[in-house]
Amino acid sequence: MSNALSRALETRDWLLTDGATGTNLFNMGLQSGDAPEFWNEIERDKIRKLHQDAVDAGSDLFLTNSFGANASRLKLHDAGHRAYELSKLAAELGREIADKSDRDIIVAGSVGPTGEIMGAAGSLSHESAVEMFEETAKGLMDGGADVLWVETISAPEEFRAAAEAFANIDAPWCGTMSFDSAGRTMMGVTSVQLVDLVASLPNQPVAFGANCGVGASDLLRTLKGFASKEGNVPLIAKANAGIPQYVDGAIHYNGTPELMADYAVLARDAGARIIGGCCGTLPSHLRAMRDILENSERGDSPTLELIAERIGGFSSETDGTEVGGGVAATPARRSRRRRSSGDDSSGEKSCDCC
Repeated sequence: MSNALSRALETRDWLLTDGATGTNLFNMGLQSGDAPEFWNEIERDKIRKLHQDAVDAGSDLFLTNSFGANASRLKLHDAGHRAYELSKLAAELGREIADKSDRDIIVAGSVGPTGEIMGAAGSLSHESAVEMFEETAKGLMDGGADVLWVETISAPEEFRAAAEAFANIDAPWCGTMSFDSAGRTMMGVTSVQLVDLVASLPNQPVAFGANCGVGASDLLRTLKGFASKEGNVPLIAKANAGIPQYVDGAIHYNGTPELMADYAVLARDAGARIIGGCCGTLPSHLRAMRDILENSERGDSPTLELIAERIGGFSSETDGTEVGGGVAATPARRSRRRRSSGDDSSGEKSCDCC
């Protein structure tokens, strides 16, 4: 399949994505409980700034402001009927910023989880999920997205439904799950199980990987789990900027630009081809990541011990794959190097959403 992302990966060793959407929009005035997708209509200049800041910081790719633009999540704001419309607006704003850049920028249409539970324990059917994802996907592609990007998924059933929906409209796509429960997703998927899931799909993604989760160290351990299985699909690493902390009534992330630069190099060396940040990641982090990726040589895949020393220990003793192979367990421990200091010393507030 020929698409902008695949073509970029043919000529580039790595690509830098953007940072957080939610964190940066909260810094612009978004209030807790508001639907960010409404800003595609009522705060267009702020969404343009969100994307322009990423491009100016060095991102080769950014995600649209459409994480919650599906009927299930929007119905909480009496806007379930506007999923296609708000998704299309999100992609149009992204396309506008990408097209005026003097370098090639890829617009990835963000597709978040439905917020409902599938399978025997839930009420959302496969057919309904596919229909919901397809509506959002159509809006994004009609608005000018280069590729679809389903993210922060926990359930394999939902990942399969998204893949089927994207196949229905013949759209290229990427997919990431969030591993935040001792190396597993909330629904129990391990890194190596995601590799097997991707291999089983008739509609293969352009790339897959992990986003969000706990912190950068944990995500790198998950990335090593992906790389421990043979495969030809490029890997994605999009970690949070450090660990969330509740300070003065708001969530802050303690990762400095220096820490995220270290993480970016370790992610590249561990096998990631597409590298970026998730919650808490600001333009200052992206600039540091771009600089070090451009000015350092690829090294050997880092050991778990090196990851822990460079950017901090792990939140759990195992990564979920200790039975049946995968990455070996390692004790959680503190970093020996000081890599965090509050909230990037910027005074900007952060949130715990993507």
